[in-house]
Amino acid sequence: MNIVADDNMPGVEELFGAYGDIRRISGRQICPADVAAANLLLVRSVTKVNRELLDNSAVQFVASATIGTDHVDLDYLQEHGIGFAHAPGCNADAVVQYDLSVFCRLMPHWRELNVGIVGCGNVGGRLYRILKALGVACQVYDPFLHADSNADLVEYDDVLKANILCFHTPLTRHGRHPTEHLMGRQQLAKLAPGTLLLNAGRGAVIDNRALLESLTERGDLLVALDVWETEPSIDRALLEQVAIATPHIAGYSVEGKMRGTEMIFERFLAWRGELDKPQKNIFEQTEELAIGAATNPINAAILASYDVSEDDQSFRESMLRSANTAHDFDRLRRDYPVRHQFSHFRCPDASDCQSDLKSLGFVT
Repeated sequence: MNIVADDNMPGVEELFGAYGDIRRISGRQICPADVAAANLLLVRSVTKVNRELLDNSAVQFVASATIGTDHVDLDYLQEHGIGFAHAPGCNADAVVQYDLSVFCRLMPHWRELNVGIVGCGNVGGRLYRILKALGVACQVYDPFLHADSNADLVEYDDVLKANILCFHTPLTRHGRHPTEHLMGRQQLAKLAPGTLLLNAGRGAVIDNRALLESLTERGDLLVALDVWETEPSIDRALLEQVAIATPHIAGYSVEGKMRGTEMIFERFLAWRGELDKPQKNIFEQTEELAIGAATNPINAAILASYDVSEDDQSFRESMLRSANTAHDFDRLRRDYPVRHQFSHFRCPDASDCQSDLKSLGFVT
């Protein structure tokens, strides 16, 4: 079997190596010639999988080690009998860690505020459950959830009243509730002064042009963007206006990326009828995280595990001096440093808040 895989996907050799020859290619550069003789295609979100890529290829199975599928033409795959798998929820814990690090940096008193979540799927749902466990006031807008979902559901205009507003929706352009430009000029005008707006879902869910105009006109909003409507190209004017800026790495923990590969491997085995085959455990370890006598031990633990301001600084420095923002955006993602999520760390010296640390996912 010939296997083509995104070069930014961990664990491929360990899991798929026994099934064929693996060729690693930069995800954004995978082209029809690369997949012409491939039987198995393993991608992430930067590869557009469609008729243009796959026509006349030998591909029988496509797997995307990502939550979203807006980069994949699912209708085409179905029409041509090509198997498909993705990894919903694989990096939910990592994205929640990103959110909370943003909270700590921009609104350190976040536990006293009201948080609104737009989209309560794998990521939004995980964030909601953690916030509720920590006693944080939290509401959800998700038109696909029923009233008996155990979430505090509100209408869209009501969720916009939150002090912190987090977007965790897929990008959809059709249907009853499309998400493209769900946050536009009208919605931005409704946000109260001092609101923190965070998008770690899909860039085009927020109208970036309207956002830049709004931030230029009013200086009373805090914005954190991990995703951008024009990525990998970046609007440097918008970059200069937002409080936190990162290159689509919210879910880039070692564990999250590894879980994505593991999930598509499990679905590959199911496609082959080998689901009962023993699974490999290729990643499991923990390390101690010392937070000392911090005034706010929860914030201290979150930032000690991952401080988003470091990613923000490196991203700004790279983008503002770059001659090719698209190239450097992808480079930062490809060369992203090792980052572990909460479950990798033990906090033995925080006995007064063990319950809260456990709710976050730390080992106690």
